[in-house]
Amino acid sequence: MTPIPFCKFHGFGNDYIVFELDAARNAQLPQLAIAMCNRNTGVGADGIAVLVRTGSGNDWVPETSDADYFCEIVNPDGSVAGFSGNGTRCAVAYLHYKNLWRDKRLRLATRSGIKIYNLLENIGDREFWFDAEIGEPKFASDEIPAITDSRRDVVVNEPINVGGKHYNYSAINVGNPVACIFVDDFDFDWRTIGREMETHEVFPERVNIVFVKVIDNENIEIRIWERGAGETAASGTCSSGAAVLSAFLLKTKRSVNVHSEGGVTKVVWRDDQRIVITGSATLAFCGEWPV
Repeated sequence: MTPIPFCKFHGFGNDYIVFELDAARNAQLPQLAIAMCNRNTGVGADGIAVLVRTGSGNDWVPETSDADYFCEIVNPDGSVAGFSGNGTRCAVAYLHYKNLWRDKRLRLATRSGIKIYNLLENIGDREFWFDAEIGEPKFASDEIPAITDSRRDVVVNEPINVGGKHYNYSAINVGNPVACIFVDDFDFDWRTIGREMETHEVFPERVNIVFVKVIDNENIEIRIWERGAGETAASGTCSSGAAVLSAFLLKTKRSVNVHSEGGVTKVVWRDDQRIVITGSATLAFCGEWPV
């Protein structure tokens, strides 16, 4: 069979394998993601991003008349993500790199709605910078979703028991569910807490866990345990969730630089409630996957 051509991009170290649906043919995407994302026996990545042109007549694409492309994000464990800020940015960078899209503005359909990407800069056809408008955050407990003793309009400073210890979390949905724990430092076993909290019964669809240290009113630092992927160097949705919750809790302004181990993502929670992420997608390499 013909191999699948792909390109691997990363957003601040958060890496995704990008290819077009037609190239995958009849492959099962969950199994393909598990195989390709394996860092020992595969390409190695935090997920795959699969693209298809809207209006192509492919019944795999959700019906929409307002988007240019649709992107499916699948995690390394085979689960489908509602959205990925870095993954979709890598996908849009792929379209520019392959000259499949030439306009600076692109409307990308995802499982959590249409996101708008504006190309800011193309550095040597390898590094692409975008502003991405990813929609409005959802705060209610049933929209996250998070189980509380009664429906909450906002979920902040909720108690949770993880590994026999009590923590307080605040949660939000920014295309994916995100739960944040605010900390003074990262000198503790946050990976174990993140792993256990991801699948806690409080979160029926699992959750991204972000540990947040506030530096000042314009800067925060985070550590990430991502749903379906584990520890990642960066995450657009996790950065957005942390920034919006920091502003909502009056710990920062509404424009925040989010420092992760992979780099700095700028997040603006505008007055119209929409979130804008500024970040890069950088080409690592291209290749072919045997099928």
